Amino acid sequence: MKKTMLVQAIALVAASVAFGAHADTLKKIKDSGSVTMGVRESSGALSFTLGDGKYAGFHVEVCSRVLGDIQKQLGLAKLDVKYQPVTSQNRIPLVQNGTVDIECGSTTNNAARQKDVAFAVTTYVEEVRIAVKANSGITSIAQLNGKKVATTTGTTSVQLLRKHERAGGVSFEEVFGKDHADSFLLLESGRADAFVMDGQILAGNIAKSKNPADFKIVGEVLSVEPIAIMIRKDDPAFKKAVDGSITAMMKSGEIAKLYDKWFMQPIPPANTKVGLPVSEATKAAWANPNDKPMEDYAKK
Repeated sequence: MKKTMLVQAIALVAASVAFGAHADTLKKIKDSGSVTMGVRESSGALSFTLGDGKYAGFHVEVCSRVLGDIQKQLGLAKLDVKYQPVTSQNRIPLVQNGTVDIECGSTTNNAARQKDVAFAVTTYVEEVRIAVKANSGITSIAQLNGKKVATTTGTTSVQLLRKHERAGGVSFEEVFGKDHADSFLLLESGRADAFVMDGQILAGNIAKSKNPADFKIVGEVLSVEPIAIMIRKDDPAFKKAVDGSITAMMKSGEIAKLYDKWFMQPIPPANTKVGLPVSEATKAAWANPNDKPMEDYAKK
């Protein structure tokens, strides 16, 4: 009897593991009438908080439209969208364990992450840059020697800086912010001499600062990275639905309008402009929708 119970218990565990390995997000959404969107507090114009549990940004609006299409596809009269703030450190685990159904922040699609999660087609192509105070005199990687460089815990920006060909012989101290706003505060308060991060995150934080003219983005482009909406792995039906919605926005020109709204027009809460025109790399990603990882971009 005990042996039978043990076998049954093992079978139940195996079944639950198998179910977890083959997620069915569409069924989960239909059965519950709700979906959880992963959002960021300070990912520039891609995803940011307005306070009081409200979030906005280019990726937040793209995801909202995707979920609207999925609601229609599932025939739901109402869909309750819940927001779950995520960080660079916990975003992947929260997607993996089902806490977050669709992550709409500023996540780079790379080969290592594709082992754990899946990505929708690329919606934004990022250039990693360096932000400094305008009066610092710093204009290149070489001038970071002996300086303090801020980055956000759980991101790859400083590793990219160290690997850059022009970083040979450059020695700097790394200081960490818990999120992008915290990292920018390190620069703003003088506890760091530079902040290395995605260009639009730098531009967004500068635009929201008390004195935007006090900062500038300088130096060499450290990396070109495809940024995409993140979803669970091994869920082809959900990925097809998400990709289909985004691709339709690309073909109709709607995604270009959304980009203009969030990057070229005044945005809340301070009604300031990021002022970052769409790059040729991002236009190319819209013209040829794909979910290629960063490593494929590096080969170009």
